[in-house]
Amino acid sequence: MPLFEYDEDVSIKSKDEAETPKMYRVLLHNDHFTTREFVVEVLVVVFHKSAQDATQIMLDVHRKGMGTVGMYTRDIAETKVDQVHSLAKQRSYPLRCSCEEA
Repeated sequence: MPLFEYDEDVSIKSKDEAETPKMYRVLLHNDHFTTREFVVEVLVVVFHKSAQDATQIMLDVHRKGMGTVGMYTRDIAETKVDQVHSLAKQRSYPLRCSCEEA
């Protein structure tokens, strides 16, 4: 008698077949009180953007009212949103950040 019995109907997904996690778009919202310099600082510190990329994103958000900062898995996106809100609160800015499924 064998030590283990195998059920032939069991299927195991390979790494290639495993589902990839859903991605979430992190959005920054423009307001009339948060300084441009602070927005650039947030983009550099929280999102690890270069100063040049951060400035370009800030200008895009300023012109359009809202802009995409990056794409992340849900947990990371929510953490980034919380970090932005925490930094904004520390400096008394009303900067808003959100995430949505991509």
